[in-house]
Amino acid sequence: MEIRPVPFDHPDAVKLNDEVQAEYALRYGDDGDATYLEPSHFAPPNGLYLIAYDEGDVPVATGGWRSQEANEENYRDGDAELKRMFVIEQMRGRGLARRILAALEADARAAGRKRMVLETGTKQPEAVALYLSSGYERCENFGYYRFHEESLCYAKAL
Repeated sequence: MEIRPVPFDHPDAVKLNDEVQAEYALRYGDDGDATYLEPSHFAPPNGLYLIAYDEGDVPVATGGWRSQEANEENYRDGDAELKRMFVIEQMRGRGLARRILAALEADARAAGRKRMVLETGTKQPEAVALYLSSGYERCENFGYYRFHEESLCYAKAL
């Protein structure tokens, strides 16, 4: 397995983003995550987007972080927001999400970010389990879905 930084608009990133959005739509009965994202949000040094490739150079997992500062959506100065953590179904249970998460945390820490934050939902118990087992704790809701009843927000000091 090789984890590589790629732009958020890289064809492999677009493919995996389409897959994660389809999964969100299936789980929540909507059109997927409506949070506004653009490639520049994940450009170093203010973010990073990673893709894990298998031995056949097939993209199988993804995740990124973007800088956030205090604003009306309840972010704090120095936040790094985790976005688009996803592992394709046939590759789950192999520790890929944990590896990507650790790499993103290390990069955000090196970029001077103080806290990693993320939003997931009540219909993603595997994600909740990953974050809790990685030292994340519930925090005040933030972001686009901060008022949504199925939103769960977590944070971890970097």
